[in-house]
Amino acid sequence: MFDSNTYIKRRNALRKSLKSGVILFIGNNEAPMNYAGNPYRFRQDSNFLYFFGLSLPKLAGVIDIDEGTDCIYGDEHDIEDIIWNGQLPSMQELAGLAGVSSVVPRKDLRIKLLSATRKGRKVHFAPPYRADAGNTVADLLGLRFGDLLNYVSKSLVRAIVALRSVKEACEIAEIEKACDTGYAMHTRAMHLCQPGVYEYQIAGALEGVAASAGGTISFPVILSQNSEILHNHSHRNLLVEGKMMLTDAGAETASGYASDFTRTIPVGGKFTERQAAVYNIVLKANNRAQEIAKPGMFYYDVHIAAATVIAEGLKELGLMKGDTAEAVANGAHALFFPHGLGHMMGLDVHDMENLGENNVGYDDEIQRSPQFGTAYLRFGRRLKENFVLTVEPGIYFIPALIAKWKTEKINGSFINFNRLNEYLDFGGIRIEDNIAVTKNACRRLGKQRIPVSVEEIEEEMRK
Repeated sequence: MFDSNTYIKRRNALRKSLKSGVILFIGNNEAPMNYAGNPYRFRQDSNFLYFFGLSLPKLAGVIDIDEGTDCIYGDEHDIEDIIWNGQLPSMQELAGLAGVSSVVPRKDLRIKLLSATRKGRKVHFAPPYRADAGNTVADLLGLRFGDLLNYVSKSLVRAIVALRSVKEACEIAEIEKACDTGYAMHTRAMHLCQPGVYEYQIAGALEGVAASAGGTISFPVILSQNSEILHNHSHRNLLVEGKMMLTDAGAETASGYASDFTRTIPVGGKFTERQAAVYNIVLKANNRAQEIAKPGMFYYDVHIAAATVIAEGLKELGLMKGDTAEAVANGAHALFFPHGLGHMMGLDVHDMENLGENNVGYDDEIQRSPQFGTAYLRFGRRLKENFVLTVEPGIYFIPALIAKWKTEKINGSFINFNRLNEYLDFGGIRIEDNIAVTKNACRRLGKQRIPVSVEEIEEEMRK
């Protein structure tokens, strides 16, 4: 946890944004894997973490704007809890860490909320992303579960996004810790990526690196030599020389802050000439995005700049043709780069997307593009200082997508489909770094960049 004043300031800022009513935050419960006594690893709701900081199940937090009070609703640990889990601080002691003086048994939360609604006061809550939390909110407020989203506070969502988008120095420091663990994870993958090794052996080793740093993985490891599959969570392949292994993995610190990196490396430690040529296009796009990202610039425009580098590079390889700007405007690049350049990152690896992807990534200034590929850009907003984002361009040769475009004659004036037949077995390449927007530019996070050039990767793999 951070200093208690951090949480007090955050709650006061939220209170000031909404002006009146009661704000309800339902913390997460434990989720059973197969029976109640065998739960998954507990992960607290990120909004609860942000405003109250406590990573324990069965808690709720209430900010009463009109009364100027904050309260944590939770029950003291009983003797059975102590027998199984050991002695823990009292609820009053825990609440004090978050700068909250009022602690009330959980059963009294309904009384508080009913009292507010009977007086015509607004109860603000964010959209629940877990069924149990949604059922709890519906029950507390006397609403039908199916109608719950109609009562979500849009003003609360906007206020949370505004606050959490701009990272405090203490948050960036935590993200940097996660980035340093990410470095250790990806260099470990480079050391293990050899023919005859199973993907699951490497994926498991990466989870161990994250755990040994005192945290965990920030999302299930994406790792595969079938690297044209964007989010491949199947780890059953035996690595084969001549293929490339894509690893998209990050760490989460004990405080909940994330990193998210991707590297694509050659099985056996040596890129072929053809692999290196495509790889260097992706690296050039990644570097270009980091060169131009700065406050005041729309991240949509950074995405388009990266897509332009990719289209120009593929044109030089003879895979695309025609005017590059026109090709990108028509979305021809999306045959090879069918996703967005990046997303916000913080307490969630895709920060705040439980509040609605468009609420986080778009606003009154810019709306999501309907065009294939660019439509998957999760974040297009104007950048501000201390935004933290990922930069992750890629080039993929997806046989089914290539066949579809060829059959339907999509963007045929910009794609050299005959040459593409030579690349149907290529796979894909993604290169991802994490950046913080600074006063006049941006900077990469982490003590050092994970080996990224062809030469750096081959050297690291020789170790």
